[in-house]
Amino acid sequence: MTEADFLNSTRASYDAMALDYDERFRDELAAQTLERAVFAGFAELVRNAGGGPVADVGCGPGRVTAHLHGLGLSVYGIDLSPRMVELARREHPGLRFEEGSMLALDIPDGTLAAVVAWYSTIHIPQERLPDAFAEFHRVLAPGGYALVGFQVGDEQRVYTEAFGHEVSLTFRRWQPDRIAELLTEAGLPVHARTFREPERWEPTPQASLIARKPLPPADDQTTDDQPAGDPATDDPPAGDPAAGNPGATR
Repeated sequence: MTEADFLNSTRASYDAMALDYDERFRDELAAQTLERAVFAGFAELVRNAGGGPVADVGCGPGRVTAHLHGLGLSVYGIDLSPRMVELARREHPGLRFEEGSMLALDIPDGTLAAVVAWYSTIHIPQERLPDAFAEFHRVLAPGGYALVGFQVGDEQRVYTEAFGHEVSLTFRRWQPDRIAELLTEAGLPVHARTFREPERWEPTPQASLIARKPLPPADDQTTDDQPAGDPATDDPPAGDPAAGNPGATR
């Protein structure tokens, strides 16, 4: 399958099932305690680093975009499916949504405080994941964060029907160590990771990774979310690295 084929089939599939997908998953976050904790921790990291624009890439009907907006982030959504973008704009009229692909983001270099790919890399062929992560690195400002959520596994599933609609979708599952390796190779070392077992209807474990684009060496001494030592004693602070994942929905 060529890149055009894979993008076209993914776009057409989500266009076809957009309404039913939105109805099925609209309130899903209310039942996802750990996922909401991940979002809260991620939002705090972004705010503490100074904030700025955040792109939710593969946003679907915008439920995660709206949740992150409620956590104080200046976030907007991007999706491959025009129908999903239309739904997102209707459901969340105060937020910005636009069409686009994570493989070719229409965003200037180094301008985002964060990128979110919440179960949207699952349709990217394995050989193209490095290109997607390279795009994340390109658009992130130094110190910017990337949040990636995905199903855990080694196999892929091909669906030809969903919600009563004919589709052509490949769902790919990844091992956290492999995604961490690819992010690091793209210049986004992993800052935190979460893993949990399947819940309710989920067929696989779920994972998320938070990665960060390094700050320039001269700026890496003191940051808003990495306090300096006590100026009275020059004693370094005790480290407290911590951070806070879902069903297969965007």
